[in-house]
Amino acid sequence: MPLPPPSVGRQRVHVRRIELEGFRRDDGLLELEASLVDVKDVDYPIASGLRPAGEPIHFMRVRVTLDPAFTIVDAAASSERVPYPGGCEVITPDYRRLIGLNLVRGFRKTVGEMFADVRGCTHISELLLSLPTAAIQTFATFRRDNEDTGEKPFQLDRCHALETSTETVRRYYPRWFRKPPQAD
Repeated sequence: MPLPPPSVGRQRVHVRRIELEGFRRDDGLLELEASLVDVKDVDYPIASGLRPAGEPIHFMRVRVTLDPAFTIVDAAASSERVPYPGGCEVITPDYRRLIGLNLVRGFRKTVGEMFADVRGCTHISELLLSLPTAAIQTFATFRRDNEDTGEKPFQLDRCHALETSTETVRRYYPRWFRKPPQAD
């Protein structure tokens, strides 16, 4: 269902684009590349100087390499366009600390703790929060989502539509359907 049309006239002034891509490497590992770009549609004066309309204010990238258990075995970050050159981009090597973290076990909480406030770049840290679901989607490319492996499919009970007591699960994952609890 689409958004309703705006009720008042408006002019766009800012665009943030976040893009994530998943790759299978020749060595069998998976890699995710993510980018975040902020652009203004108007000239933007900031302390470091005027940014003309259409020129990125932020352009950050992250690449993580994953093993089959969703553990990060390599990580890199870059800041290609920043509002404060010489200051913003110096934090990127710190994101190597992602190595060893697992994307599906407490990743978002750990990133929040490791890179909060002045310990990281707000934009890179925000970009990292999209990695877990992108990793799951990348891994899902190589197996049917309702394949009978004997294990409960990962996605069940992780969103409202796939709660095991819903009609959706009864229809598409009948083995895992559980009757809803009786209301008192």
